[in-house]
Amino acid sequence: MPYKVGIAGYGKMGKMRAQTILNHSDLELKYIFDPNYNKIDYGDLIFCNNYEDLLNSDSDIIFLAGYVKDFADYTIKALNKGKHVFCEKPPARNCSELDKVKKHFIKSNLILKYGFNHRYHYSVISAKKIIDENKIGKILLMRGVYGKAGSIDFDKNWRNYKKISGGGILIDQGIHMLDLIMYLSGEEFKCSSSLVRTSHWNIECEDNTMALLESKSGIIGNIHSSATQWRHKFNLEIFGSSGYVILDGILSSTMSYAPEKLILGRREDENNEISMGRPLERIFVYDKDDSYLMEIEEFVNAIKFKSKIKNGTLENSIKVMTLLEDIYSKNINSW
Repeated sequence: MPYKVGIAGYGKMGKMRAQTILNHSDLELKYIFDPNYNKIDYGDLIFCNNYEDLLNSDSDIIFLAGYVKDFADYTIKALNKGKHVFCEKPPARNCSELDKVKKHFIKSNLILKYGFNHRYHYSVISAKKIIDENKIGKILLMRGVYGKAGSIDFDKNWRNYKKISGGGILIDQGIHMLDLIMYLSGEEFKCSSSLVRTSHWNIECEDNTMALLESKSGIIGNIHSSATQWRHKFNLEIFGSSGYVILDGILSSTMSYAPEKLILGRREDENNEISMGRPLERIFVYDKDDSYLMEIEEFVNAIKFKSKIKNGTLENSIKVMTLLEDIYSKNINSW
C-alpha cells in the first residue's frame, strides 16, 4: 500500500513536489491545504479547509511547502500526530524555532527531512566524490556566488518580509550555498564579518549579503547572495592543496542558471613556465536533473526501511541556520 500524502502549501514548490509524488509508486497524493486555493488541478484530491483538517486526515506523510513562518509549528503538530514530515527550506525563521522542533522530534519515531535540494544535483554529487577521494588535496578556500534578478513584483513577494520568511535573499537562496560549503567540506563555519545590505529593491529585508567565513581547520570561505545579479548566476569554487573543483551553473525549473558544469583542475606541471597558472582542466556538463526524485527517494526509503536520513537532516538544518544567524549578527555598520 502506498503512503498517503498531504501537502500544506500549493504554490510553486508545492506543485513541483506534487508532480514528483504523483510519479512515485510508493506515494499517493490525497490531500492539499492552501488558504489561497479553492480548486485543485489533479483529479480526486481532497481539499482541506485548514491545516487541522489535514492533520486529522488519514495521511501518513505531510509535505510543507507554504510560508516559512508556519514551518516549525506545522512540523511539530504533524510529528505529534504521528506523521512523517518533509519540509522545504528554510527550515524555520530562526534557530529558536528549530530548537522547539528538535524537542518534539527526538521524542518521535518518525522521519523528518528538509529540502536542501542542491545536494542531489549531479555536479554536486560528483564534486563531493572528488573531494572525499582527496583528488584536490586539503581544502584551502571556498568561494561562492548565488544571485538572481528578483522579479517584476519582487518588492511585494512574501519572502522579503521578515515576519513571514525570517529574512531576505540570504535565507531564501543563499542558504543553499551555505549548506553546500559545509556539506562539501565536511566542516562547520563561523562568520568573521558580513555586509548585509538592501541595495536596490524597496523591501524590508536584504537584497545582497557578502560574508567572510572560516572553518575550524582554517578553510577560508566567501559567499555572495544577491537579488541584483541581473544575469542569474550559480558558482562555487573549491581550491585545494593539489587542485580545484568549480561548480558553474545549476539546472533549475527556469533553466536560467544553466548549463550545469563541473570543472576539475590539477596542480600539474606547475614548474613549467608555459603552463604555470593555466593548468589542464577537465569539464563535465550535466544535462539532466533528477534531484527532486532522488531527494524524495531517500525520504521514502527512510520510512520504508526505518533507516536514517543522510541529507537534509534536522542536524544539518540547525548547523546551517546557526551559520546564517551568525552572518546576520556580524553585519558591519555602514560608514
